[in-house]
Amino acid sequence: MPIPTNQPGQTAPAADGKPPLPQFRHFVDGQFVDSLNGATFDDMNPATDELLATVARGEAQDIDRAVQAAKKSFEEGPWARMPIKARCDKLREIGDRILERREALALAETLDTGKPITESLEGDIPRAAQNFHFFAEAAGQLHEESYTIDPMERHFTSREPLGVVGLITPWNLPLYLATWKVAPALAMGNSVVLKPAEWTPATATMLAEIMQEANLPPGVFNVVHGFGPNAAGEALTRHSEVRAISFTGENATGQAIMKVASETLKKLTFELGGKGATVIFEDADLSQAVPTAVRAAFRNQGQICLAGSRLFVQKSILEQALPEIVAAVQAIRVGDPLLPETRMGSLISREQFEKVLRYVELGKQEGRLLVGGEPISPAEGLGKGYFLQPTVFTNLPNESPICQKEIFGPVLPIIPFETEQDAIDMVNSTRYGLSASVWSRDVNRCHRVSQGIRAGIVWVNCWFARDLRTPFGGMKASGIGREGGRYALEFFSEAKTVAYRYQ
Repeated sequence: MPIPTNQPGQTAPAADGKPPLPQFRHFVDGQFVDSLNGATFDDMNPATDELLATVARGEAQDIDRAVQAAKKSFEEGPWARMPIKARCDKLREIGDRILERREALALAETLDTGKPITESLEGDIPRAAQNFHFFAEAAGQLHEESYTIDPMERHFTSREPLGVVGLITPWNLPLYLATWKVAPALAMGNSVVLKPAEWTPATATMLAEIMQEANLPPGVFNVVHGFGPNAAGEALTRHSEVRAISFTGENATGQAIMKVASETLKKLTFELGGKGATVIFEDADLSQAVPTAVRAAFRNQGQICLAGSRLFVQKSILEQALPEIVAAVQAIRVGDPLLPETRMGSLISREQFEKVLRYVELGKQEGRLLVGGEPISPAEGLGKGYFLQPTVFTNLPNESPICQKEIFGPVLPIIPFETEQDAIDMVNSTRYGLSASVWSRDVNRCHRVSQGIRAGIVWVNCWFARDLRTPFGGMKASGIGREGGRYALEFFSEAKTVAYRYQ
């Protein structure tokens, strides 16, 4: 099944009489273009290991072309000079156009990532549209500060766009997280160069089509496909005309970006790795806590930075909770991502699949396997993709790599604890500090524990609840800075103070 695209004529012949394959090109200065050296790479379907499309492979020269187009647009074009209402109206239109293409975008997202179509259709794509709608409202309500210390003196602060900003986005929630950055960057009047993850180029290309259809001024939004080190990603972080980098991804890449970006003193915001915890106390409502904990661990095959990838259960209820957890995990339907009844699809790539399997084998050596732990073969009704049973371990020490490292796959250790302080200490024992979920009927306990956990977001008796006005980001190795609401709008702008002395 080919990925839907509105680029006329941008297809390549396929072998064996199959439908022609899309060719995803860069989007620079309002036009789709090939790489300057003509290079391409393959986009594979992880659920079938089949070729989906060929993709323009960007290098430093392609990044420079996009940055120069963005710079010219910022300095000479209308976008940064528009009244804020006009920009917000355009953002709303883009959000509306995303919803109009919801089914096509969801199909493309599922083909590219291997995630269940229901997650793409009901979650990722509507949230991508909501990001544009939300920031259209938030930017329109951003207010200036004004101070008076003397009747004849006034100080006011305004916010101005940065200029050219670079956005580097991940493969697990491709359009969702791209729009989370693109929308506030555009709202504040910047010009954007987006480098999407090389494993998931489809919806970034389709977003460029939407921008073109919406008549966004040329050069305001640009997309360059390609890889990271010594390629498009690194070139974007090094470019002297790029004033800020917003990155979501893994820690080693964040460290590399921070080192390179220091050469040109760029603004940075990072949302990096996570090792989220679900903490279930003995007085929790297990009928709510257990299914939510399982969903938190295995949604999107466990490939979410906010995943509840560690489950802490108070010892007094462990024997009661374990059968319920196992039953909930066994009920997860792993299958063809395009089927509406599927609840878990394939991992993103062979590389990720093999990495997760290494952790599974380690878990079998160090702990007790409760459920799962095996690849799913084509003989079981699936294609040649990267499918793995949802896997649960117990009897692992909290110091185990499975309990400490970000696996980014469907692997869940269950760890018992005795007291509140035990739970807090173990949750805080990793280098990460992105998210946690606490379950108890005791509001005072919930308050104490949520205050003790070192994480950017703590949910109480829920998971994945978001108000887009609130700050989002991590502590410790989970990131730098915050996105969301005014925090994103402030990051993508400069504060300027003007002082008046009246005569």
